[in-house]
Amino acid sequence: MSFGDHTSKQIIVSKGDDLRGRKIVLCITGSVAAVRSPEIARELMRRGAEVFAVMTPLAQKIIHPYVMEWATGNPVVTELTGQIEHVTYAGEHPDRADLILVAPCTANTIGKAAAAIDDTPVTTTLTTAIGSGIPIMIAPAMHGSMYKHPIVIENIKKLQSIGVEILTPRVEEEKAKIPETMDIVEDVVRKLTAKRDLEGRRILVTAGPTREYIDAFRFISNPSSGKMGVAVAEEALRRGAEVTFIYGPGTVAPPSGADVVNVETTEEMLDATVKALKEKKHNAAILTAAASDFGPVKRDIVKTPSSVGKWTLALKSLPKVVEQVKRADPETFLVGFKAEYNVSDEELVERARRRLKEAGMDLIVANDVSREDIGFGTEKDEVFIVDSGKNIVHVPTTSKRDIAERLMTIISERLGKK
Repeated sequence: MSFGDHTSKQIIVSKGDDLRGRKIVLCITGSVAAVRSPEIARELMRRGAEVFAVMTPLAQKIIHPYVMEWATGNPVVTELTGQIEHVTYAGEHPDRADLILVAPCTANTIGKAAAAIDDTPVTTTLTTAIGSGIPIMIAPAMHGSMYKHPIVIENIKKLQSIGVEILTPRVEEEKAKIPETMDIVEDVVRKLTAKRDLEGRRILVTAGPTREYIDAFRFISNPSSGKMGVAVAEEALRRGAEVTFIYGPGTVAPPSGADVVNVETTEEMLDATVKALKEKKHNAAILTAAASDFGPVKRDIVKTPSSVGKWTLALKSLPKVVEQVKRADPETFLVGFKAEYNVSDEELVERARRRLKEAGMDLIVANDVSREDIGFGTEKDEVFIVDSGKNIVHVPTTSKRDIAERLMTIISERLGKK
C-alpha cells in the first residue's frame, strides 16, 4: 500500500492470492441478507480481490453505503451519474470487472435481470455485463414460497440459459437463505481460476434418479437429487469441455451450457446414453446417476385402488447403463459411481474395485450413503476414487463441488496420457 490508499485494503491477500489482480463488482439488493455483504467483500479481498460495491435504493435502507465503503476501501455506486458507472465496471473495454457477484439477490432483481429491465444501478450493471460477456454469479435470498414461485423458477432458468451462474441457497426455516460466506468465496475462486484443460474434449454425464412405474403413476425410485452430477458437469464446463448431460428427474437445475437430455426411466437413460455415444465422439462418460436396478415385471396403465388391501409386486433386474458404454464406444474413458450402505472403508473399496473390473470401467467413485450428513440429497459427500491398479484417492467429507473438481483433475490427467 502507498500513502493515501484506504486502510481497509490492508487485508488484501492476507489469506491467499488466488484472486490477486481480479476486480469483482459486488452488487447488493434489498434483502435482509445484505448485512452479510460487508463480510463477503472482506473475505474476497483477503483472497486478493479488489472489490467495488453497487447498491440498489432498497439495499441502502438495510445497510448504509458507508459500511460498504469501509469494507471495500472504494467509493460505492448508489446511483448512475455522468461517470456512467455501469459501463466503467461492466462495459466492453480492457479495464472492466472480471466478475459481477450479486449477493444477496432478491426475486425482484432476478426478474428484472431476466427481462433486461434497468431501473436500479444493480439491474443496469447486470444488463451491461450480460451484453459484454462478463461472468455473473447470483446468490438468491428470499422467503421459501417466493423461491418456489413458478415465474421466479422460470426467471432463474432463463438467466442460467444465458450463462449466469445461480448459487444454490440454503433452504432453512422456510427461507431460501444466502449461502455461507466461505461457500460463496470458494465459488468465486473456482469461477475465476478454473483450468481450461478440457478444451476440445466432450464429456457425457448421467445424473439424478430414475423412476420405474408400477401402475399408471406410482413408481419406484431413490433419494438421488442430481447434485453430484450437476457439480461434475459444471466443473467439466468450467474447464472448457463440451458436456452432454443425461438427466433423470433430479431436484436441482441442470447446468447451463450443457446439452441436456431429460429422461425418466433406466431404459430411457440407457438408450439416451448409447445414442449420444454413437452420434458424437465422447472422450469420457461419467455415470453419477442412481439408475434403478429393479423394475416391475408388469405395469398396468391403471390406478391400482387403495382398497385392494394387499399388493404384491414382482420385480426384474434392469439393464446396467455402465455395461453398455464400452460396447457403444470402447475408447471412451469410463467412470462409474457405486453407493454402498454401512460398510467399512476396506469393504467399500473392495466392492468398488470388483465392480470396476466387472464393467470394464477406468475409474470408479465409491461412497457410503448410510450417514445422514452426506450422500443422497446433501451438499457434501465422502468418496474413494479407485482405478484398476492400486491407486486409491480418499476424499474426506467435503462439498460435492470440491469432489467434482478433484475427480475432473484426475480424469483430465488420464485423458492427457491417452
